[in-house]
Amino acid sequence: MGANQQIHAGRGTEPADQSAAEGFCFAHLSDPHLTSLHEVRWWQLLNKRLLGYLSWRRKRRDQHSGDVLEALLTDLRSICPAHVVITGDLTHVGLPDEFRQARLWLERLGEGHAVTVIPGNHDAYVRTDWEQSWAHWQPYMQSDGAGGQAARAAKDMFPSLRVRDGVALIGLCSGVPTAPFVANGRLGGAQRRRFAQILRETRERGLFRLVLLHHSPRAEDENWRRRLTDGRALCDILSREGAELILHGHGHISAQASIQGAAGDIPVFGIPSASAVGQRVGRGAQYALYRVARADGRWQVQVNVRAWQPAADSFVAHSERQLSLPAMPSTRR
Repeated sequence: MGANQQIHAGRGTEPADQSAAEGFCFAHLSDPHLTSLHEVRWWQLLNKRLLGYLSWRRKRRDQHSGDVLEALLTDLRSICPAHVVITGDLTHVGLPDEFRQARLWLERLGEGHAVTVIPGNHDAYVRTDWEQSWAHWQPYMQSDGAGGQAARAAKDMFPSLRVRDGVALIGLCSGVPTAPFVANGRLGGAQRRRFAQILRETRERGLFRLVLLHHSPRAEDENWRRRLTDGRALCDILSREGAELILHGHGHISAQASIQGAAGDIPVFGIPSASAVGQRVGRGAQYALYRVARADGRWQVQVNVRAWQPAADSFVAHSERQLSLPAMPSTRR
């Protein structure tokens, strides 16, 4: 596929080639680690990045494949979902050139309104100047209505809110710089407070609230070096305010859990890396297609997981499930 060819034809809140009755179809992928460190210079590694570079040299460059990502793009192009969400770790060690590489790849997926990105811990490996890092992804991260308004830091952009066909895509940023050998995430009090407000407002609008973050919201799902440090505080908010679905990455495995909410359990799904060749069982590349529709006072969610099959050199159907979730009526008049 050429650099100027895009996956998506959707514009704004309108999905490509589907009616409102069919619902909103989007793809979830995570942890593509799509960049290369072949051109890195020694002076760029005089910090924690040195450990990440050595890890890439020793194993990661063989675990993640550009060919798998090309097959994923081909598969997405054949399906043409209305939207794509990416839950972090587009880079390996967060070098400025990696952010530029990732921006070019995002442009192959589609324009900013059709692709939603939230950062991961690898994208926040060390403290980096905004203009040399996440600013490259701003069209893919900013909330609706932000226009060309320039941000100066992640705190200016998250939580993000985008609304597409009755679905509120709520992005959280859990990527923060950490000490060597630690891959924790943290939201912070200010982001959590704004998140709680967004959950209330979108519930009042009767929207399907899709929460996107890199780390699992449940602290118990990871060990102390890889967990979301304020995950319990986040889960308290979710239990109180509710949400319809939570998607994350980080673990590089397929994961399913739930958080108890006021209106019932909130499904939590994690996905393996989108570029993994599958050197370990259960670690091969996958992505998921979700179709969200409202019928008879409930949200019906169809989930189809597609997995990399080396023998076929392509992604194939892997599993499917159907969710039926309570729908909150709008309280706005």
